Amino acid sequence: MKFWKTSFTKSCLPGSKKGKYCRHNFKDHLVISNYLADDGVIAYWSALNKHGLTEQFPHTVFVQTAKDKREKKVFGVSYKFIYAAKRKLIGYDIQGYGNRQFRMSDVEKTLADCFDLPQYSGGYAELIRAFASAELDAKKMVKYCQAIKNIAAVKRIAFLAVLLQKYKFDVFLNYAKGILNERYNLFDAFGHDKGEHVNEWKLRLNISKEDILEICNKQY
Repeated sequence: MKFWKTSFTKSCLPGSKKGKYCRHNFKDHLVISNYLADDGVIAYWSALNKHGLTEQFPHTVFVQTAKDKREKKVFGVSYKFIYAAKRKLIGYDIQGYGNRQFRMSDVEKTLADCFDLPQYSGGYAELIRAFASAELDAKKMVKYCQAIKNIAAVKRIAFLAVLLQKYKFDVFLNYAKGILNERYNLFDAFGHDKGEHVNEWKLRLNISKEDILEICNKQY
């Protein structure tokens, strides 16, 4: 994407650094997001959709950044900037080509981020379905969860991996067992404090195993 200095300030990108401008006919919201936050990475619900892990289409572009930035609207598109420590800004690929390139979290990092902050995933049922359908590299999941440093998220991922019989996930399960603490966490952090206790992963299932499998359209 070409940005350049111009005297026509009406084409300036709101929230961008001084001197960055955009052609009026350029409306690629994913590319623009990377310029609104120069370290920005398309993440969370937006990345889930772009990876084909959810059919739900977010009306807001979710951008992970180590900068403290307010939500903005550019060309009618809303951008929400989710602050993350610099250690979390890993696990992204360069998408697109030429002047239409942008950074987006890869599949494993997208899911790790969504379990870390599920409020930005488009709903917990959607996150469960996305995890069920994704082909995952267990070593990448370990690396990204080490960066996130959220033990509750690791517990939830490990439990789901076992329940859904994720292929070749032993590396992650061993990692999860190694950092397990004695505190019980809710499977759905925003759900009610009720349900079966799973001692292996120190979780309380406020969504039952049967309901999880039903969400995934998995036979049981």
